[in-house]
Amino acid sequence: MQQIQQAIRGGQTALGIELGSTRIKAVLIGPDHTPIASGDHTWENRLENGVWTYRLQDVWAGVQAAFAALAADVQARYGVPLATVGAMGVSGMMHGYLPFDAGGRQLAPFRTWRNTITGPAADRLTELLQYNIPQRWSIAHLYQAVLNGEDHVDRIVFLTTLAGYLHWQLTGEKVLGVGEASGMFPIDPETCDYDVGCLQKTQALLQAHGVNLDLRAILPRVLSAGTLAGNLTPEGARLLDPTGALQPGIPLCPPEGDAGTGMAATNSVAPRTGNVSAGTSVFAMVVLERPLRAVHPELDLVATPTGRPVAMVHVNTCTSDLDAWVRLLGQMVEAAGKPMTKNELYQLFYRQALTGDADAGGLVSFNCYSGEPVIGLEVGRPLLVRRPDAKLTLPNFARATLYAAISTLKIGMDILLRDEGVRLDRLLGHGGLFKVPVVGQRLLAGALGVPVSVMQTAGEGGPWGMALLAAYLAEKRQGQTLESWLDGVFAAGSGSTLPPDPADAAGFEAFLTDYHRALPVEQAAGTVLP
Repeated sequence: MQQIQQAIRGGQTALGIELGSTRIKAVLIGPDHTPIASGDHTWENRLENGVWTYRLQDVWAGVQAAFAALAADVQARYGVPLATVGAMGVSGMMHGYLPFDAGGRQLAPFRTWRNTITGPAADRLTELLQYNIPQRWSIAHLYQAVLNGEDHVDRIVFLTTLAGYLHWQLTGEKVLGVGEASGMFPIDPETCDYDVGCLQKTQALLQAHGVNLDLRAILPRVLSAGTLAGNLTPEGARLLDPTGALQPGIPLCPPEGDAGTGMAATNSVAPRTGNVSAGTSVFAMVVLERPLRAVHPELDLVATPTGRPVAMVHVNTCTSDLDAWVRLLGQMVEAAGKPMTKNELYQLFYRQALTGDADAGGLVSFNCYSGEPVIGLEVGRPLLVRRPDAKLTLPNFARATLYAAISTLKIGMDILLRDEGVRLDRLLGHGGLFKVPVVGQRLLAGALGVPVSVMQTAGEGGPWGMALLAAYLAEKRQGQTLESWLDGVFAAGSGSTLPPDPADAAGFEAFLTDYHRALPVEQAAGTVLP
């Protein structure tokens, strides 16, 4: 207790703040890099005029609430105020579109990663650059705005992401970590900066449309992990903590996206390592030894926080439908006069899945809340399909629901592991899907056909990873790489590894066969239920 109190008073801590899809969380870690306090705030995106968005006033209300909860947690646990930290960093959902004019005014509603409204732009850029540009990337949103003839485009002087916006407001610096920047525009792994050839081609494309933006000038400056990215200004400190307790001057590391923080949180930044971050959305990151042989629209090429090339399979929806069903079952037991806590409901539902048939008894579930480019789905409609003789039991339903959460991921990973022959030494899982021990880990191992490890910190996810990147800024020795520093952090960690179970693997393949067969039904549902 005394050591932690001294660390808090002396600023021997690191703070990570991450703006996730449904939760904003702040995590404070001590000198041993383990969490000592946290705070969070629940929020939701809005569908406004056909665009998935978050309002910037909601961003600040949520960030302030999460930080206030963290400060209260510190005070309650240790009896000391949170006035400073040794280093901090902010992260958020990758990609999206946040344009600003010369006066710092927002020019268009924030368009998040969830939108699938940039198909023509993404296709044209992919063809032009010979580099997969997914619909959610910032450059796809910008070019689609050009194609749409949106009048704000000529007034853009700064284009950034959610993490980049937050960092800018806290420090005054218009920068991004290289991992986050790789979700805005292609990165050259040799320079750890935007690819010059791609910049030139895209600039010429914009000019052909009569748009005279200086693309390089409006994009944030790119920084690698371990680089000082600015200090908390007095104005930034007040934005974060309106009470005035938090003091300015705190060094900040480069802002990162949730993919980069997931890599840090799982020590997956070296070649042949990978991680699966599974929460509201799910994505798998695999650090590559060599370039891919072909351009695959299902695979993004992004970067680690130090610029190493990474293949990414991104799926828009993971646990949202699962969460909805658990809420429904919770309402049933409450109506029966036997209420259960949220944690008890999830434990029960997940463990029922392990007692179900390996193929989920012939049930087919689609968890799609939005479009899924990996499976060519423009809009999503959650859907349960079954033959009349399927075995409709709670265990089978639970297993089908969990299978649905990872099916699109499996389809994308097959391209990487089977078609491209990419090798993995370890795959680590983190995020909400893994909070119930064993279940999500075992089913994912069976689905992907590779061993899956989960650390005890799996539930902490991105905010903890962001705190680690902040600690790396404060602690790294001259010439020490992020890979070697993280190896030291994780040396004392504990966790478990599960190999694929052959019965699970065969059962999931049977489920996936029916999933492919029923995909036209899911596609039609989006048409008949507009």
